Amino acid sequence: MRAPDAPVVPPMRAPALRRRLATMLYEGVILFGIVFIAGYLFSTLTQQRNGLTHHNLLMTWIGIVLAAYFVWFWTHGGQTLPMKTWRLKVVDLHGRPVRPVRALVRYALAWLWFLPPLALHPLFGLSVPQTLGLAGVWIALWAATVWLDPARQFLHDRIAGTRIVAVAASA
Repeated sequence: MRAPDAPVVPPMRAPALRRRLATMLYEGVILFGIVFIAGYLFSTLTQQRNGLTHHNLLMTWIGIVLAAYFVWFWTHGGQTLPMKTWRLKVVDLHGRPVRPVRALVRYALAWLWFLPPLALHPLFGLSVPQTLGLAGVWIALWAATVWLDPARQFLHDRIAGTRIVAVAASA
């Protein structure tokens, strides 16, 4: 029995995999613009004339910009624009807002969607089509981890101590 003054906490429902993947696709469109602007700003400020000049520094800069984007939105409302559109939210395991350190850990772990197959490209001298095929299989397998989790969360969310939950539509 619930105490009369205890807040009613709605159940945290995990959204369907299709909805989460659609959100990620939309996020990719937004990130294209963010990466373009960050790259333009970097090349303008460093007077970069060649794509190979300072390329490691550029990748570090873009990683920092993306981290700032995600950590900011996840800690200030729990939603990026695509997540608002698809009515998804990042929370901690208790349904509370995500703290900055946890959001940063989630961001770092989310790179596991892409980095393992991309790291194999130079290690084994794979061709681009082979790498893309491997990446596609890896992403499908990573997405399938949702079915292995009792709470229907991705592996990186489980490790980071976060959850993606469905947000009820506002009236």
